[in-house]
Amino acid sequence: MPTLQDVEERRLSRQRALDELKNAEERNRWGQFATPPQLATQIAKDAWTRWRKRAEPVKFLDPAIGTGSFYSAFLATFPHHRIQPAAGIELDPNFVNAARTLWSETDLTVTQADFTELSPPPEDNRFNLILTNPPYVRHHHLSQSQKPLLQQKVAERLNIKISGLAGLYCYFLLLSHDWLAQRGIAYWLIPSEFMTVNYGAALRRYLSTHVTLLQIHRFSPDDVQFADALVTSAIVVFQKSAPPNNHHALFTFGDGLSKPHNKQRIPIAELKSSERWANFSENGAPHTETASTIHSLGQLFTAKRGLATGANNFFIIPRDQAEELGIPSQYTKPILPSPRHLQVSVIESLPDRYPDIPVPLSLIDCNLPEETIREEAPHFAAYLQSGKERHIHEGYLASRRTPWYSQERRPPAPFLCTYMGRTKRHDARPFRILWNKSQATAANVYLMLYPKRFLQHALDQDATLYKSLFEIFQTLKAEYYLKESRVYGGGLHKLEPKELARLSAKPFLSLLKPFLPPPQRSLFD
Repeated sequence: MPTLQDVEERRLSRQRALDELKNAEERNRWGQFATPPQLATQIAKDAWTRWRKRAEPVKFLDPAIGTGSFYSAFLATFPHHRIQPAAGIELDPNFVNAARTLWSETDLTVTQADFTELSPPPEDNRFNLILTNPPYVRHHHLSQSQKPLLQQKVAERLNIKISGLAGLYCYFLLLSHDWLAQRGIAYWLIPSEFMTVNYGAALRRYLSTHVTLLQIHRFSPDDVQFADALVTSAIVVFQKSAPPNNHHALFTFGDGLSKPHNKQRIPIAELKSSERWANFSENGAPHTETASTIHSLGQLFTAKRGLATGANNFFIIPRDQAEELGIPSQYTKPILPSPRHLQVSVIESLPDRYPDIPVPLSLIDCNLPEETIREEAPHFAAYLQSGKERHIHEGYLASRRTPWYSQERRPPAPFLCTYMGRTKRHDARPFRILWNKSQATAANVYLMLYPKRFLQHALDQDATLYKSLFEIFQTLKAEYYLKESRVYGGGLHKLEPKELARLSAKPFLSLLKPFLPPPQRSLFD
């Protein structure tokens, strides 16, 4: 019988393979962002500390089980004699088949279904522990027929009105109420945006009135838990029981769940009366951006260097050539050419999300083992073999990746800044800012600008801000960038991510004023 560690290693391998079957746009539509195993373990261990004093056995449920990251952590943490048969629900048939195969020798039942469409079990057959990372599907990916049905279910079961702008994770959490047994405990790994945005009001009401909120742990905006989702995450912990009148919920911030940087206990009465929850943290922890606290560009964007392949002439090839070589599209992704080959500053998108440029490029990026590729894509295998004959796999970067033809995770960024440039005139800008409307990633000749929590919320509310931000970037003079950049011989300037992040945010503040809470807007005047 395989050990749990053996199964977990197979699960991680299968997870990587399944992730490769969908491009970034498809994964966004499905909301599939795998829980990092170390984070699942952290949550399972915290759950055990709350559970260990209870006498009753544990009946586990994950309504968005995927390949079973939480179930694996659960089995590794909870004593087996305390565990009853468990259940997982998953919509994607590929993940259902994987989970059923991986956990076939355990007491896990995996059901293929949309959790929000299922009827909850009878009261005597409900679950007393939920650990889950629900699909992060934004509202615009929900159909016009789906939203009213979900809203109606929430209203009928909980008497809560939920906004049509709410993401799918909100419905998952609210509709799980009738799946959880009395005194059952639930851990939800969800975007922290619900604490501040208007469409999070339904969750805030539920957590302050229908259950006993035990803890909300917010990760730092700089600590993105999902490299390909780029959202700030929160762990929400509650027990299904009416909150006592004198109850205080624990709000923690930064680092891990058990050892946060800051913590504060908030009376339930204050939570019920508060319109926003993000300011509940101790010692002035960074929470809600304001005019007085936004000083640098790094408080609006996370700046990262583009990816380094180690052999661009092998891993980056024209899209047409990749097709001629027989490399399946699921093993490539779009990537931008170097700035000298990119004449436009606004990169439009083709219907398949490749950039609309004269010669679209494909980046080879695959996590499948070579033996699997030889069976499923022999032409691709032949191309990889040609690389091995050139000793590409022995290069410094490639040899440190597993497999050697996989790449760093660098999701598409809406804005990019060129890494280096020259000033031929005293007023010429040495760096170019690009607006990327495609799903192309970028190599390390670019700095990638990912909007942080506050800015992303503003962009979600008003998509025209993308254009406005880009136009402001275009007005900035050379001096704006030269304050932080390094200069070399011949007037060559370079800008590292930390240097870009130190640039002033002042040119953008008036644009963002309408998206601040009303008390903060006066700080602009």
